[in-house]
Amino acid sequence: MSQERKRADPLHLLPLTPVAFEILLALTTGERHGYAIMRAVEERTEGRTSLHAGTLYRALARLLEGGLLEERDERPQAGSDERRRYYALTDLGRAVAAAEARRLESQVGAARDHGLLEGMGGA
Repeated sequence: MSQERKRADPLHLLPLTPVAFEILLALTTGERHGYAIMRAVEERTEGRTSLHAGTLYRALARLLEGGLLEERDERPQAGSDERRRYYALTDLGRAVAAAEARRLESQVGAARDHGLLEGMGGA
């Protein structure tokens, strides 16, 4: 299989790092700038995951390079700070996020089947 085809196949990009998956999750509802991504991750995880700027921007660079994100030139609203960079999922990014969610769902199912989630709201 060629490198280009491998790159276009979401399964070849798994598993994602937890940071990468959180970023993709944050962008499933629409484009955001870096600080808004950090806030969305912190809110969704109820403070259990806090992205620092260096970690966030290194991960964004990797996701951009991998074709999972694109940087947007247009601003979502008039008067937005021109210095902010906005990011959005590509079709590949959405497919990879969905594939990672299915992979994690399978792992959680196996953990449940093995009794690891008993007493934690599991079966």
